[in-house]
Amino acid sequence: MRVCVSGLWHLGTVTAACLAAAGHDVVGHDPDPQRVELLASGRAPIQEPGLDALIGEGLASGRLRFSSDVAAAAEEAQVVWISYDTPVDSSDRADPDSVVKAATDFFPSLAAGSVMLISSQLPVGSTRQLMRSFERLGEDRAVAFAYSPENLRLGTAIDSFTKPERIVVGVEDPNGRAVITALLDPLGAPIEWMQIESAEMTKHALNVFLATSIVYANEIAAICESVGADVADVVRALRSDPRIGQRAYLGFGTGYAGGTLGRDVTFLADLISARKIEAPLLTSLGPSNRHQQQWVRRALCSQLGEMRGLRIGIWGLTYKPGTDTLRRSASIELCEWLADLGAIPAAHDPAVHALPPALAGRISLQPDALSAARGADALVVMTPWPEYRLVPPDAVVAELRRPVIVDPARFLTLLFATDPRVRYSAVGLARA
Repeated sequence: MRVCVSGLWHLGTVTAACLAAAGHDVVGHDPDPQRVELLASGRAPIQEPGLDALIGEGLASGRLRFSSDVAAAAEEAQVVWISYDTPVDSSDRADPDSVVKAATDFFPSLAAGSVMLISSQLPVGSTRQLMRSFERLGEDRAVAFAYSPENLRLGTAIDSFTKPERIVVGVEDPNGRAVITALLDPLGAPIEWMQIESAEMTKHALNVFLATSIVYANEIAAICESVGADVADVVRALRSDPRIGQRAYLGFGTGYAGGTLGRDVTFLADLISARKIEAPLLTSLGPSNRHQQQWVRRALCSQLGEMRGLRIGIWGLTYKPGTDTLRRSASIELCEWLADLGAIPAAHDPAVHALPPALAGRISLQPDALSAARGADALVVMTPWPEYRLVPPDAVVAELRRPVIVDPARFLTLLFATDPRVRYSAVGLARA
């Protein structure tokens, strides 16, 4: 099947490479010629384990190629898959109009009988809006519109795409359903068919459920800190209850970040406000999460007081382990806050070898983990890279100027929580 995948950042690049590996003839499209050139050389624009190799295999087989030209990319395509990572600002407010505009640019090039399949995070109703915009053109070409929410995870995206437990698809046109069935058949996963708005709402509901679980766990953690309990014990007990389960998304730490969950929380909050729906639980998620995102700042101020002139060691800069992306990273936001207060953030990250120019003068990038701890008034563990568990505790303590370790996600609890040489702070751990 001939497929065009438009929008080549994380979602689109993984989608294009995996579809080519599944045997489809894929053209990856992006309006940025430099990104297209990078991909044509076999390199992804974002670090994802196995992705460069998969792109290389697709290019070598001839089943994968790239273009910045809309008409050339869409030529004879049976499916145009819109896979832009919807832009989001620091307040989790997305820019869906840019994605809608990118999809609309394909209208003149859509072939009769083709399907425009949307996977970008967009507010419920967006796919129907695109369909009606196309119908208003008054052309004779029959084109189906569908929505399938993406379910990729940074660091394990290829497995997420190629081995899904199920695939949600919203489509109402019988021909569109047949085309999508042929497209997804190589993945061997059951398809949950539904109305377009139901598929869009499924994405909102899933991400907001995950966000609710994180906010809930962090609010329980705040109570634990105050009453002498340990949230890790509480969460372990909750997961042992069959009504909740071992895979419950009770992740305590600095709150959800990165934009993926926040986009859908904001989409629903806006919908609730616009339609005057009473939903106090859902509208409380954003404010509660924003409060939790300040936990590290509060811990540092409690331990150290005035920040000016202090050196703060930072372990981890990326959004999460297994990727090199700094976009919407909680660690970067912390470093900028420290720099604004006159502190010196000395950071190390195994995936970051150079900083963007805007950050290079504000963050002191260190060559290794111990260098980041050297002479520091506190060490903050922001990204749980496995490498950090291999650093000898004695060496860490010897390098610190003051024995303060702030570890919000409890990554180094077994190494430092009971070490009498350090003052160790973690989310949901009883205060000393």
